Amino acid sequence: VQLQAFGGGLVQAGGSLRLSCTASGRTFTRQTIGWFRQAPGKEREFVATIRGNGGTTYYSDSVKGRFTISRDNAKNTVYLLMNSLKPEDTAVYYCAADPSIILSSIRMAHQYEYWGQGTQVTVSS
Repeated sequence: VQLQAFGGGLVQAGGSLRLSCTASGRTFTRQTIGWFRQAPGKEREFVATIRGNGGTTYYSDSVKGRFTISRDNAKNTVYLLMNSLKPEDTAVYYCAADPSIILSSIRMAHQYEYWGQGTQVTVSS
């Protein structure tokens, strides 16, 4: 599985961005797709994930209510709609995939098998 993330950019606080993560391969529908982010000098942190075969979603407390993850299986794409952006949301955002990750591991970056390149999101105050 090859992943490609795009859609980042510079936005003012309170604004919105939509990130996209496209995946190659025929197993997309079975993949759990997660978004993680990493700010300078910080560890990579979980943002949101969406399960395959059902689409159950999970969010970190820091983005819940502001971000929405969704998937379009026909387009092999997962989206992350980010509203009410804050300067502390500034980071490089990565998408990741795994076909068999268990529920208790979905917030752990090292448990995902496939990773895309990052896309930079910068929120100015």
